[in-house]
Amino acid sequence: MSAHCQLTGAQPGFGNRISHSHRRTARRFDPNIQRKRYWLPSEGRYVRLTLSARAIRTVDTIGVEAAVARIPARGTKV
Repeated sequence: MSAHCQLTGAQPGFGNRISHSHRRTARRFDPNIQRKRYWLPSEGRYVRLTLSARAIRTVDTIGVEAAVARIPARGTKV
């Protein structure tokens, strides 16, 4: 599963781990990605979405229909 949100587009950020002696090594900041299944009443089927934790709260606020309508606008298939 790639660390990429279908709704918000959140993806890993990159930076450095800095030790006590101030040596730097590469690290990766992954978003909190979850796979969640929603019932889509207009199509009479379930859709499985890969969403960040923030996007799950967005779906709770705007509804699954509006959220699924936004995803193809980003160029992602539902």
